[in-house]
Amino acid sequence: VQLQASGGGLVQAGGSLRLFCADSGRTINTRYMGWFRQAPGREREFVAAIKWRGGNEYYADSVKGRFTISRDNAKNALSLQMNSLKPEDTAVYYCASAPNAILSSIRSSAAYDYWGQGTQVTVSS
Repeated sequence: VQLQASGGGLVQAGGSLRLFCADSGRTINTRYMGWFRQAPGREREFVAAIKWRGGNEYYADSVKGRFTISRDNAKNALSLQMNSLKPEDTAVYYCASAPNAILSSIRSSAAYDYWGQGTQVTVSS
C-alpha cells in the first residue's frame, strides 16, 4: 500500500478545496479510510473517516457540516471536500488506511496501518 495525498493549497477563508488520496494506481481495498491533520506545534488529530464498503461516514465535531468524506469511484480514490474553510483548518492533511480497525477505534491514529505523505492546506484570513 502506497497512499498518495494531493489537492492541498492556499485558499482564502470561506473557500473550498478538495483533497484526494490514491494507492499508487491500485484499487483501494480496506475496511476504513480516514483523514487526519496536523498543525504546527499540535498533535495529529482526526478529521473524518469512511467505511470503505458501506460508505458510513464519521466526522470530528470541528468539521461536521463543512467537510465531506467520500469514495471517488471514477478516480479510485478517497476524497475530502472541504467547504467554508477557516484559518484554523490550516494544517498538513494525511490520508490513512485501516484494514483491520473496528469502529470504536477509527478516531485514533493508532488504528491506521498505512499513511500518505501529507498535503498542505493553508487558509488565509
